[in-house]
Amino acid sequence: MAGSPVAAVVSPLGQSVQEMSMNGNEPPPQYFLKENSIQPMDSFHPSDPIPIIDISLLSSSSSLSSKGGEEEELQKLKSTLTSWGCFQAVGHGISSSFLDKVREVGKQFFALSVEEKQKYSRATDGIEGYGNEPILSENQLQPVDQRKLQLWPENPNEFREVLDEDEYGAKVKIIMDVLFKAMAMSLNLEENRFSSQFGERAVMQTRFNFYPSCPRPDLVLGFKPYSDGSGITILLQNKEVEGLQVFKNDKWFRVPVIPHALVVNLGDQMQIMSNGIFKSAIHRVVSNSERMRISVAMFNEPEPDKEIGPVDALIDKKRPRLYRNVKN
Repeated sequence: MAGSPVAAVVSPLGQSVQEMSMNGNEPPPQYFLKENSIQPMDSFHPSDPIPIIDISLLSSSSSLSSKGGEEEELQKLKSTLTSWGCFQAVGHGISSSFLDKVREVGKQFFALSVEEKQKYSRATDGIEGYGNEPILSENQLQPVDQRKLQLWPENPNEFREVLDEDEYGAKVKIIMDVLFKAMAMSLNLEENRFSSQFGERAVMQTRFNFYPSCPRPDLVLGFKPYSDGSGITILLQNKEVEGLQVFKNDKWFRVPVIPHALVVNLGDQMQIMSNGIFKSAIHRVVSNSERMRISVAMFNEPEPDKEIGPVDALIDKKRPRLYRNVKN
């Protein structure tokens, strides 16, 4: 049961998920898993920890103690993305206090009345605004002349300022730029071979996810298993409540909370561009019976109508082309 500024999945009685949780209502049967019930959180596999990557060692502008440190981290990045497709990013340069500020504006938004949140409801055929589970994003950090600012909440007061490209958006974009270059270098490619496919007017989307407490976490997922359609997704987890899990080797692994780390998930577009060398991460969110959870995800996508496809240098007789070119 997930909310995304976002998300008010509506029950047959007209209540949002958040309202059902606040009222102590049981989730409707249509949300129950038809397969076996979900195992308790502590039954998942913590013994194979999600890799941790130090972004500062991947940045050409950082003061490395040695070239060997950068090369070692590049190889660690390559190994991680060919097996997990995700990692926890540290050394990213965003202060702990600012990450807490991003979390706080999301928390404040979801604490607003239903009537106030609905002022920013998305259109029936739109993807921006406050809505339900199928929504892909809340706000898009597009070129300024293309933004729908009427869907950017004015309440809480700091919401627009914190999310704008001069703040969180700009900081996350720097991280993504570093990662695109590092991923290319780890495969012995020119550093712009991946980033150039996104174009000069690439889109960044932001989604604030709200997962209320759920009385039946054994039967109801916060979000069903899926992989992101983006190039890279950067997720700011709830500081205290776990919920994210990653699928690897036919098992689900918990993604533990490292309060000021960022979770990086590789999306389907990077799997395509790498010709299947890198893997997009299949992940899901489990429910919590006692506590709500809020996370903030930022996705990057190519500019509209731009085609992406496998990099030519990654196609040969041993590894033939696995994907056709696609548009966003």
